[in-house]
Amino acid sequence: MQITPQEVSETLAMVSEQHLDIRTITLGMNLHMCADTDIDRMAEKVYDRMVSAAKDLVPTAQQIEREYGIPIINKRISVTPIAEIAACCEAEDLTPIAIAMDKAAKEVGVDYVGGFSALVHKGATAADKRLMNSIPKALSVTDRVCSSVNIGSTRAGINMDAALKMAQVIRECAELTADRECVAASKLVVFCNAVEDNPFMAGAFHGAGEADEVINVGVSGPGVVRSVLASMPKDADLTTIAEAIKATTFKITRAGELMARAAARRLGYAQGILDLSLAPTPAEGDSVAEILEAIGVGTCGGPGTTAALAMLNDSVKKGGVMASSTIGGLSGAFIPVSEDAGMIRAAEQGALTLEKLEAMTCVCSVGLDMIAVPGDTTVETLCGIMADEAAIGMINNKTTAVRLIPAIGKEVGDKLDFGGLFGYAPVMPVNQNAGTVFAHRGGRIPAPINSLKN
Repeated sequence: MQITPQEVSETLAMVSEQHLDIRTITLGMNLHMCADTDIDRMAEKVYDRMVSAAKDLVPTAQQIEREYGIPIINKRISVTPIAEIAACCEAEDLTPIAIAMDKAAKEVGVDYVGGFSALVHKGATAADKRLMNSIPKALSVTDRVCSSVNIGSTRAGINMDAALKMAQVIRECAELTADRECVAASKLVVFCNAVEDNPFMAGAFHGAGEADEVINVGVSGPGVVRSVLASMPKDADLTTIAEAIKATTFKITRAGELMARAAARRLGYAQGILDLSLAPTPAEGDSVAEILEAIGVGTCGGPGTTAALAMLNDSVKKGGVMASSTIGGLSGAFIPVSEDAGMIRAAEQGALTLEKLEAMTCVCSVGLDMIAVPGDTTVETLCGIMADEAAIGMINNKTTAVRLIPAIGKEVGDKLDFGGLFGYAPVMPVNQNAGTVFAHRGGRIPAPINSLKN
């Protein structure tokens, strides 16, 4: 890869003036060798494996930051879905493994570890059920552990028994940490069509088709895109806007590719994927909502928002694939409400509603992310929201996800303040007319006809 002096100059400007960063370097690791019939021995093996494999991750990332001058915001670990390795033991409570993961994360200095997870889109094993039952306690007693459960896919349909179970789990997570802004629910995501190489939390896990250790990198840069669009003439047409986004994303992705190669080489692990998602932060100027407004939407959530987001997402992917041969993960634009200053403002003004966000998830990278809902939202309503979002992913053959946070004891107009990268979430109104029948029917919504591709 040849880097010209002009590209170096442009990259330095992106870092110093436009919030360019590498959002995460995530070390994915296989834990199958840690399986044991004794839960405590298995937890000890998980701790030892994580500390041994990740001991150089943070120092290496810090060295690369200094050398290239581009900040790396998060260093993370993703592991084999714990339900898979827990199948050989009979312990009902898998929290000891989560505690070992949390202890190892703190020992090596990473921000988060993902993979307290289960894949139940076609059915749940006994180990899957034990893991789902363990999630509330596990996330309430740990600080850095994240959890995900995949309840649907285009090929399998939607496991509605799992959807109802996860609605109950989400609510229990919120209740157990009601005195801490319901934080446990913010570390749990429910997927349809989950990908196995996602470096972003809370949904990262190390998939079955991966090598023993893999370096996955997530770039970012919404501030860079916003700055470029803000400098364009007001009469620039949308084709010109799309081309500008593509060109900018290419440059952002080139920087990420360079650092991903360096990290993999120095750690001696396989280079995995480069996820070129535009991931916002609560910092001013680092907002996907503000990109949409720079395109010309009056306020994010207003008419035209979904079309603008579709163009943004497509342009980001087109620009990125020309800069790297290892694009993967989710790659596109994220719309987490609490993590995006522009989204927060739009939600507080009433311009951005849950229904509009659901429409936007048809064309964004993931789904309904980091959304606080009233504390009295019923389990049936939570289940219905998850089912709706999973259906969008299933029918459109894309990844969708739900990260809802029932704000226990709070109502519309209040907020949950997580601090740091998670920001704060205004409690948004929810349509409470879910009824009591649909969520409890159970069974599986069959896979759509477009799943038959062979």
